[in-house]
Order: sequence, then structure tokens, then C-alpha cells
Amino acid sequence: MDYKNIAAAILFFVVLLQAKAQVVFKPGFRGGFSFSNISEMNSDYKTDFYLGGFGEINIRKHYALQPEMTYIRQGANNLARIYYADDVKKVEYRDLQLGYVSFAMMNKFTFGPGIQLQFGPSLDILVNNNLVRRKTYNDAAILVGFAYCFPSGLSIEGRIKKGLYDVLESSYYNNDDSNNRIFGDYNRNVNFQFGIAYAFSEKK
Repeated sequence: MDYKNIAAAILFFVVLLQAKAQVVFKPGFRGGFSFSNISEMNSDYKTDFYLGGFGEINIRKHYALQPEMTYIRQGANNLARIYYADDVKKVEYRDLQLGYVSFAMMNKFTFGPGIQLQFGPSLDILVNNNLVRRKTYNDAAILVGFAYCFPSGLSIEGRIKKGLYDVLESSYYNNDDSNNRIFGDYNRNVNFQFGIAYAFSEKK
């Protein structure tokens, strides 16, 4: 009989039980304001909203893994498009609307009394838009943010979200300013989020 393997199995089982006992699951919701633009374009920031739910899985005292599903409205306002009709130069301004269902996996580290550092990736599924020409239907992004969590479960949070794919066809949404940018075809989502989150009571 291999006592070393038995001892290792028992030790692994004990560690697993301790880890399971420490894991706490808390469902919740989050929502707030979305401020977005598209990089390397001559346009203004678009103010809109985001709303979704999450499940906070507290694995350690100062670390939690948080899967999220969020509906978020992004885009840009007053994007100048220059085009020619009958050899006449014309300019039109459009508000671009991009609506995504975003699936994120956030890592949350807590420091001191409720201060949190958050970061993680997301996969964004495009569900509505008013783009005439697009490069991709969906997007992927990296999120980084901070939050302050009160003992009641209410949190105030702020995040930066940077898309990883070009979302529009820059040859169609053309303007003089974007042609002179350093990364002329680097037309990606840029998003800032500011809002609140609420986690319900602990469920083990």
C-alpha cells in the first residue's frame, strides 16, 4: 500500500474542503453612466448608460472573481463624414450608436476598508447599431477600474474599457482630421464607466 499517495490524497481533500468553505457567492447588479468614443476619429464623447448583473465569488479574503453580463450603449457623437456628390465636397455629422451585451470576467482585489482594484477581459456581442459600414460585429476589450465598497454591499465604481478590434470602416467614415492621426485606421471603442453596484447577502 502506497501510504504517500494516500496521505497526499487526504491532504488534497482537506485543502479542497477548506477552500470550498472559504468561497462565498454573492449575486448583484450594477448600472450607471457610459462615456464613449471611437479612437482616431474626429468626434465627441457619447453619454449613455450600462446595466447588468454579476456574481461575486469570494475565493480569498482579499480576492474575488466576478463574472458579469452587462448591456452597454457605446459609440460616438458628431462624427464628421466628408464625402463628394457631383464633385461637390459635403460634410455630414452623425451620432454613432453601438449596443453590446458584454460578458466580462473581473478580478477584484480589496485593499484596506473597502478599496478595490478591478481588471479583466470581456467579450462584447453587438446587438444593435446604426453603422453604415462596419469591420466587425463583435468586440473584445480589457477593463481596469477602481471601486469603494460600503459594508451594506453598495459600491461606487469607475472603469476604463478599451476595445481590441476596429469597429467601423474608416474609408467610409472619412474626415480630414482622422486622416492626419498617427493611427488612422485604429478605430476602436474607448469607454469610461461610472456608476454603482450592489451585492446581495452572502450565499454559501
